[in-house]
Formats: sequence, structure tokens, C-alpha cells
Amino acid sequence: DDYPIVGQEKFNQKVAQALGFDFESGRIDATTHPFCTELGPHDVRLTTRYEEDDFTVSLYSVLHEAGHGLYEQGFNPNHAGTPMAEAVSLGIHESQSRLWENKVGRAPEFWNDWHSVACEYLPALKRFTPEQLTMAVNRVSPSFVRVEADEVTYDLHIILRYELEKALIAGDLKVKEIPSVWNEQFKAMFGLDVPNDTQGCLQDIHWSMGGFGYFPTYSLGNLNSAQLFASAQKSLGSNLGTLQNGNYKILLDWLRTNVHQYGKQHTPTELMQQAT
Repeated sequence: DDYPIVGQEKFNQKVAQALGFDFESGRIDATTHPFCTELGPHDVRLTTRYEEDDFTVSLYSVLHEAGHGLYEQGFNPNHAGTPMAEAVSLGIHESQSRLWENKVGRAPEFWNDWHSVACEYLPALKRFTPEQLTMAVNRVSPSFVRVEADEVTYDLHIILRYELEKALIAGDLKVKEIPSVWNEQFKAMFGLDVPNDTQGCLQDIHWSMGGFGYFPTYSLGNLNSAQLFASAQKSLGSNLGTLQNGNYKILLDWLRTNVHQYGKQHTPTELMQQAT
């Protein structure tokens, strides 16, 4: 109970705004499973979930979903309703969310910059230094929930789901068998006994909404985000160092120029080759 939800909400909004998310054309709400949805060229909605004993659950969800939202807000509104104002693929969409969540949000510069502001809204954080917070959000440890996984084990969550999806589609796995097979494979991959289906096979919304084949796009997003960020670093050089002062505009402008503005003008492969 160290991190009151009202404090988390205010801090998250401040961070999302600093990244460049336009609250005149969007908002943040609470839900069970974080997502971003675009209802129109001037209506992009982010969601997150809150835990009072772990502020990082909501913060890194907001960083992730804000990455999606910045992509949606980056299209030219004059092209609304055309392919020029649509994401070219989920693999590119996920590159934007994973870039802001991990390349920006888990860097030492992020906590050097935001520590005092975070302490203002969440006073319990005063007991930690920026260095300790950076170490905490980069800790590698197997866990049950994909959206809260560290960068090292994250893709194992994707492989598990991908293998189960293939078996389901091939007819080799029945739906009623998913809980037991999930728990068995999770134990083999992560070394953990799944306590319940909420933290196991029912944690994601993708299968219930028919989103089969979606999960691999997260791994593609990880790969694409690493390449895009490396290219931005190479292109912007020392200028990208201004990120440590909370100036994210230079990175956002680079993404707007090299990714967002093209919509579906290029294939994902062409877009990545051109940007990198």
C-alpha cells in the first residue's frame, strides 16, 4: 500500500505528456489488461492497471501503451480513413511501444530525470536512489505475467503462446487441455509452478478476442525497437543525450520522420530497411 493509486495516476500522466502524448486528443483509464485503442484521428485511448504495492505495473504499462498512442497520433489527420493513416503492421506497432517502455523507460537517464518528480507523487520512493530504481526495473527474474516480464525472459512468454497456438490450429491440442499443458510447459520453461489460471492461461485477452497469430508481433517489436533505437542513436548522436533532461521531442521527431509519417506506404521490411 506504499503507492496510492491517485499518486500513480498523476505521475503516469505527467510522464506520458512529457513523451509527447497529446491529452487534447487522448486519455488514460484503468482496466484489467492494458491496451491502446484509436477511435478516430483525434481520439486515442490508453489504459493501464494499478497495484498499490508496485507502481511499476502501471508506469511501464503507460510507457508501453503511450508508445502505441504516439504512433496513432503521428499520422497526418488529412489522411484519416486511408492507408496513409494506418499502422503498417503489428510488428511495427509493437516496436513503438517496446522502444518507449524499454529503451527509454528502463535507461539510467530516465530515473535520474524523474526521481524527484516520482517522489513528489509517491513519497515512499524517497527511500530509493535513481540507481536503485534503475536496477530494480531491470532485474531479471522469471515471473508468471507476460506484461510484467523482464526483457530477458519476455520472449519465452511469447514462445509458449506461439507453440500452443500452433497446436490448437493444427488440431493437436483441445481447448480444454490448455490449462494443464500451459502449466506443464511453463514449469519446463520458467521453473515455476503456476498458482492459478488468472496468472496462467487466462491472463491475456488475445485468444478470447480471436487474436491468434498476434503474440509473435511482440517479439518482432522487440527486434524492431532495438534496431530503430540504435539507428536513432547513430543519426542523432550526442543530441539524443538530451533525453536525460526529459526532452523526448528529438526522439519522437525522429520516429515521426522515419516511421509514423509513412503509414502503409511501405511494407514493414522496406520501412525498417529505410529507417535503419
